[in-house]
Amino acid sequence: MITVNNLSKSYNNIEVLNIAELAIPKGQSFGLVGNNGAGKTTFFSLLLDLIRPTNGYITSNGVRVDASEDWKPFTSAFLDESFLIGYLTPEEYFYFIGKLRGQNKSDVNAFISQYEGFFNDEILGKRKFLRDLSKGNQKKVGLIGALIGAPEIVILDEPFANLDPTTQIRLKQLIKSETENTHTTFLISSHDLLHVTEVSERIVVLEKGQVIKDLHTNPETLKELESYFSEALDVN
Repeated sequence: MITVNNLSKSYNNIEVLNIAELAIPKGQSFGLVGNNGAGKTTFFSLLLDLIRPTNGYITSNGVRVDASEDWKPFTSAFLDESFLIGYLTPEEYFYFIGKLRGQNKSDVNAFISQYEGFFNDEILGKRKFLRDLSKGNQKKVGLIGALIGAPEIVILDEPFANLDPTTQIRLKQLIKSETENTHTTFLISSHDLLHVTEVSERIVVLEKGQVIKDLHTNPETLKELESYFSEALDVN
């Protein structure tokens, strides 16, 4: 379980995130939505100890993430292309991630062979460096790399961006399958309300760093989200 305890982050005395409490149970597919500047990436960065909180803290499976590295073995993430290593080929990158997670080359080969359809014959065996792949294919590598070693928690920022429609559908099926069959906890941030609603059991709306809505998804959730952001448009 992930728990937030009086968490805040400020830059130059300007508060960009303030969440008093939040609990994400093990195995939940959790969606995070909000306009630019709402605090989504800040929250994920705090969860991964990429930045330090101004106040409060986050615990992951009982481990305080800003005070220990014991959360790393069971946590994986892909936030953007900066998580990749541009001078490696996709295979070399997968082997690198696998080594970090205690997987040998045979383990990694067996794992990535499951995703040939996802890669659409555009990534493996092409002898291209990651930096030379399209944004969409870089995203595919990062997403599958985040699943190597069966992490308990997977954090994805805008996973549907730059993907073609077929791959978006495959990714949604993949997330649903992983959640149902392995009980992996997914935390997904997205501007695409339809996609995030389809893959998330629960959705939190952030606005100016604060939790505005906390919804368990149902057939009306998408309409509720669209109505909320439409009202925000009218106000502005």
